[in-house]
Amino acid sequence: MHNELAKQVNALSTMDKVLKKYVPMTETAFYILLSLTIPRHGYGIIKHVDELSEGRLRLGSGTVYGTLTKMNKDGLIVVFADDERRTVYEVSDLGKAVMRAEISRLKELHRNAITSEEEFV
Repeated sequence: MHNELAKQVNALSTMDKVLKKYVPMTETAFYILLSLTIPRHGYGIIKHVDELSEGRLRLGSGTVYGTLTKMNKDGLIVVFADDERRTVYEVSDLGKAVMRAEISRLKELHRNAITSEEEFV
């Protein structure tokens, strides 16, 4: 029983640290995690982000692989498959929790923007 409680406390502490590090999220991190709703390799992420943003956000390979390395280290993504040519990533449960927090934050921003939009016209 004590071990289980210690594990839960440790998991909450890890979650708090990750949330503080990633929320608010950079646009790059947001779109990378959004792309990993299905497993993808780096080039697949670059192409998907380009499609999602209708060409507005063009990620370079250095940016993508640097962010993937950081996210993998922090537990937001995991390696789904690794062969000699391509590493395929997918979002982890921790990454999904971080995305839920970020999406909630963005919904609040959107609500407030819509409410106040007329003040800026």
